[in-house]
Amino acid sequence: MRGLTHFEIRACALALLAYGLVVPLVPAAAPEHPVAEVAGPGPVLALPDLVAPAVAVPQVLDEVVGAPPLVRTVALTFDDGPDPRWTPQVLDLLARHGAVATFCVLGENAERHPELLTEIVEAGMRLCDHSRTHDVDPAAPRDGLAHDELVDLSGAEVDWFRAPRGEWSESLQVAAGAEGMRPLGWSVDSRDWTRPGAGAIVAGVQRHLHPGAVVLMHDGGGDRGQTVEALEQLLPWLAAQCYTTGFPDGG
Repeated sequence: MRGLTHFEIRACALALLAYGLVVPLVPAAAPEHPVAEVAGPGPVLALPDLVAPAVAVPQVLDEVVGAPPLVRTVALTFDDGPDPRWTPQVLDLLARHGAVATFCVLGENAERHPELLTEIVEAGMRLCDHSRTHDVDPAAPRDGLAHDELVDLSGAEVDWFRAPRGEWSESLQVAAGAEGMRPLGWSVDSRDWTRPGAGAIVAGVQRHLHPGAVVLMHDGGGDRGQTVEALEQLLPWLAAQCYTTGFPDGG
C-alpha cells in the first residue's frame, strides 16, 4: 500500500478544512487581562489587577542535607541549653571523641550564660535558635525568635531554628525564614527528656539511627545526667559503626 504524496495530503487537508473538520493552525488570541478602571480627572486609565506574590514557606528539615548513605553521616543536636552544668560536659565529650553537634539554645539561657555560647562556638559547634523562652505566640511568631540576640552574644552565624516541642506552623516557618534561618526538625528522638535511664536512651538511638539522621538530645531544661552518660556510650559506638558526625546542612 503506497503512502499519500505531498500534494494529496495538502488536498485532503484543504478539503477537511472546508468542511470544518480541521482547526486551522493559527495561535489563539491571548485572553484579555482583567482590568480595573481608575476614575478621576482626565482620561480613564485601565490598570491590570495586581496579585500579591505567594510567600514561600521554608520546609522543615529532618535529615542531613545531601548525605549519601555510604558516608553514614548523622547530625547530633542538643536542645534547651546552654546550661552551666551540662553543656560543658557535653562539649568535653564531643571534643574527646572528635565529634561535632548543633546546639539549639534558648535566648533567655544564652543571656544568662553568654560565656557558654562562646565556648560552643570556639569548640567548632553550630548554633540554632530554639526561641527566647521555649514558647512562641502563633499570632506573633517573630516576637518569640532569639536570632538577633544570639548573633549579638556569640558573634556567630545562626542559620537554623527549631520550634519548641516541634510545634510548627506556616507562620512560624515563614518568620524563621525571614531571619535567614532554616527550620530544623529531627528524625531520631532520643527521648532523653523523659529520663528513662541512660541504657534506654542508648538503645533507642541505636534502634532508630540511620545515615542522614538528625538526632534530638538535650543539654538543658532539667537534670541531663542520663543524657551525658548515654552520650559517653553512644560516641564510641558511632565510631565503631563507621558513623561520622556533621551538621544538618551537610557540613
